[in-house]
Amino acid sequence: MKKISSSILLLICTLITLQTRADEMDQLWGESVVKLRAEDAERGQLFADGNYAMFIHWGVYSQIANQVDGKTYYGIGEWIMNNRMAGIPIPRYRELAKTFNPVNFDAMEVAQLAKDAGMKYIIVTAKHHDGFAMYHSKVNSFNIGEVSPIQIDPMKELAEACRQVGLGFGFYYSHNQDWTFPGGGNGPKTDAEGNLATFDDYFQKKCLPQVKEITSEYGPIVLVWFDTPGNMPKEYVQQLVDVVRKNQPNAFVSGRAGHSLGDYQTLGDMQVPLRNVEGLWESVDTTNDSWGYAWYDQNWKTPKAILGRLIACVARGGTYMLNVGPSGDGSIPERAANSLRTSGEWIRRYPQVVYGTDASPWQHALPWGDVTVKDNTLFLSVMHWPESGFLYLPGLETEIVTAKLLSGDQAEEIQAERLGSWTRLSVPVAAPEELVSVIEIELAGSPKADATWGIDPQLSTEIEAEFATVVGAVQKEKRWMEKFGEWKHVVQVTDWASENSKATWEVDVIAPGDYLVELTYAGQDRLVWSVSIEDGQSIQNQQNASHNYQSFPIGWLRFPHAGRYRVSASCVEGNTRSASLKSIHFKPVSAAFD
Repeated sequence: MKKISSSILLLICTLITLQTRADEMDQLWGESVVKLRAEDAERGQLFADGNYAMFIHWGVYSQIANQVDGKTYYGIGEWIMNNRMAGIPIPRYRELAKTFNPVNFDAMEVAQLAKDAGMKYIIVTAKHHDGFAMYHSKVNSFNIGEVSPIQIDPMKELAEACRQVGLGFGFYYSHNQDWTFPGGGNGPKTDAEGNLATFDDYFQKKCLPQVKEITSEYGPIVLVWFDTPGNMPKEYVQQLVDVVRKNQPNAFVSGRAGHSLGDYQTLGDMQVPLRNVEGLWESVDTTNDSWGYAWYDQNWKTPKAILGRLIACVARGGTYMLNVGPSGDGSIPERAANSLRTSGEWIRRYPQVVYGTDASPWQHALPWGDVTVKDNTLFLSVMHWPESGFLYLPGLETEIVTAKLLSGDQAEEIQAERLGSWTRLSVPVAAPEELVSVIEIELAGSPKADATWGIDPQLSTEIEAEFATVVGAVQKEKRWMEKFGEWKHVVQVTDWASENSKATWEVDVIAPGDYLVELTYAGQDRLVWSVSIEDGQSIQNQQNASHNYQSFPIGWLRFPHAGRYRVSASCVEGNTRSASLKSIHFKPVSAAFD
């Protein structure tokens, strides 16, 4: 027998140790969480427990890449036909479709990227609003099989690749809008012979048959993601849902099917909620600013930004579906892929933070990060690490059994000290993780916390206007586009009717002292703001506003002792009706414990 070298023996021992640790993690968190696979999942389990998915917008618009006749159109690429973008006529668009030849598409590479990113399923555009089918449709010739030079059915290959790597697979289908088929939503009103076309023509000849195709010819699917129902009558939506239920009984139907016939709620595009949302819901977001590929768009989310938005969605009780837009040749931009892989490496180290977890008992983020829950365990995802050696947790009501600082599968117990209604954790001065550090807190019972905002004694605390009680002004959601289709969302306080108008927040202060108060707002021209403590001091300042939200210092406000306060902000002079308050910030200047 040949003698085994010491280096080989060391390697074998190392591999055994690593496998033992992996097995221990599986036992600790449960195989259903760490290794949740599509073929093992029950209906909706990948959505409810996986909490993370890949969205793919890909089509003829990816080949156009937001540039027509040498001119770049800024906005979401899949709407390039629209008159608010390039306004491409249907005959021209059909000609451009012939140039779509994704020779570098690799289905296994895409599926493996989603797997490496920590995602649990993929949803891809079978047909977007342009009417072009990304699979070999037998009922309509405007599809990749008959128009593009490529010979493969990319949807069939992607479905098979997902099955091989253990991911769920599903389709996006634009069921109401079809800009190229007669009678489709926002499509031509007459057919090729000049006859009047109705929505029923489109539905019976194209929409319903294609939904039958995608739900019967691509194996098991986990979700059909319908979009923009508009004024589509309920009876049509019901027929589509019935087809999904019949052909794919384990599949979910998206909330955007319309008429409350979907299985869950989809929030607005690119919207991550600030407070917990009840029920099953998802947030759909992009790795940059566009859904479809746009040649100029290099505004990629960093791995930390991806993790921050993912954890925020899970901590609010939802699922996060993050989009990638492959280019016209079928490849995913490498910068997006790198961010996904890097954030996925973190998820592999801390799967218990993301998979199978529940919403935060605080019902909102905290100044240093966010919290997810599994049974009686809290997972603190610390994105802004305190350099003082202390991390402050406000309002935790359930008794702590142990607190541990995690480093992959290693755990170091740390001290947790009660300071009134607050908990102070002793932590290292340096963050143990580059992206997001994790603290695990085991509780004596079900997690309960006071949702009152705590003013952190070390870090800046930003509280959105959404959490204010408003008198004499209007509190409402504001939505706008930075570029066409790039949605922004905020709950604002605006239309300050009189000097008695105010927005008030209840806050809990652990460290008395001076805090710099800033307001984030937009408006017109000169605005004067006042910030005051109920039955106490008041500060006031003026700045010139703009239509963009900006943060302005108002002044120092002193909290004379630890405890609860009611802090109010008012717009007292200038074009007060135009003033739009987004948030208030508290930054400690000099704070000392009693």
